[in-house]
Amino acid sequence: MDIHEYQAKEVLARFGVASPEGALAYSPEQAAYRARELGGEKWVVKAQIHAGGRGKAGGVKLCNSDREIEEACEKMFGRKLVTHQTGPEGKGVYRVYVETAVPIDREIYLGLVLDRTSQRVMIVASGEGGMEIEDISANEPGSIVRATVEPAVGLQEFQCRQIAFKLGIEAGLVQQFVRTLQGCYRAFTELDATMVEINPLVVTGDNRILALDAKMTFDDNAMFRHPAVAELRDKSQEDPRESRAADRGLNYVGLDGNIGCIVNGAGLAMATMDMIKLAGGEPANFLDIGGGATPERVAKAFRLVMSDKKVQAILVNIFAGINRCDWVAEGVVQALREVEVDVPVIVRLAGTNVEEGQKILARSGLPIIRATNLSEAAERAVKAWQSDVARGIKVRVAT
Repeated sequence: MDIHEYQAKEVLARFGVASPEGALAYSPEQAAYRARELGGEKWVVKAQIHAGGRGKAGGVKLCNSDREIEEACEKMFGRKLVTHQTGPEGKGVYRVYVETAVPIDREIYLGLVLDRTSQRVMIVASGEGGMEIEDISANEPGSIVRATVEPAVGLQEFQCRQIAFKLGIEAGLVQQFVRTLQGCYRAFTELDATMVEINPLVVTGDNRILALDAKMTFDDNAMFRHPAVAELRDKSQEDPRESRAADRGLNYVGLDGNIGCIVNGAGLAMATMDMIKLAGGEPANFLDIGGGATPERVAKAFRLVMSDKKVQAILVNIFAGINRCDWVAEGVVQALREVEVDVPVIVRLAGTNVEEGQKILARSGLPIIRATNLSEAAERAVKAWQSDVARGIKVRVAT
């Protein structure tokens, strides 16, 4: 789960990470009023979306007056901001953050991520702040400083000081940097974050270290422990298909293909997408319905997949270990009778009671294309989709 910049700054502030004064606004007029409340002579207006690269897309503006703030906001509100991270569809701007401008002497990149190889929190820092970490890695690889944290003892002050020295931070500012880095680490671990990124972390002309921008991502599966963080979720910034799936307890990721996938198990779902690609097709989604493939759950999955207007065939791939194939087959049949599906449906079952499951599918009288293994299922799904396209059949989607 991602949150907005202003939310990340509010969260990090509770852990001692300082940032410039700012306020949220939902209209151009309110943005100008917020600037007057903050005081000062210059302000930065930032569109609040879940994506980086806002500056290049016109989502960050330095303003010198109320009029400039209103004009900047007029161009932001209600538009789709397209950056290299949003894709061509962009993300809607419905709120802005007005922040007092600060004199910047230096910019630093600071990030904390979960390194799955070492099973540790990794700190990544660079003296080349203000750029995406991918650009820093490509253009200035020697500037990147990395350090892992031993979970048994946590982040130690000497590690923070070592990073500060490697970044060339002045001696008088080292303790500020230590507080900032330790605050980020405590926020990361205590709130079950998967990423904390401050880019840039700036050294100001009056010798302060401030988070000029901030991003945080959290583990969805841990949000039951952090209801206050879960409330920060902004569904307007998410793929609506993924939001609907999450609300129904399904693991879904939308893709750009046209063969919908309904699978139990993340590993099997990944293998299914690979086999579709190998057969010459393009998967429309990653969908893991989990271990309990009940008729109701299968029906929800079909409705979700059919809500994607690009889907022109559906591949159901179920391995029944804890479940039984006959239960799953009954669920598929019930789902197809409850949900209007006007595209070819290919079903592959394997595992416990697979013979009985195949009989249930055959006796249903429904136009279900059956397959005995994953390779055959993927080939038949691609062939069914290609046949419909060749015949010029227009797929009607039931929502």
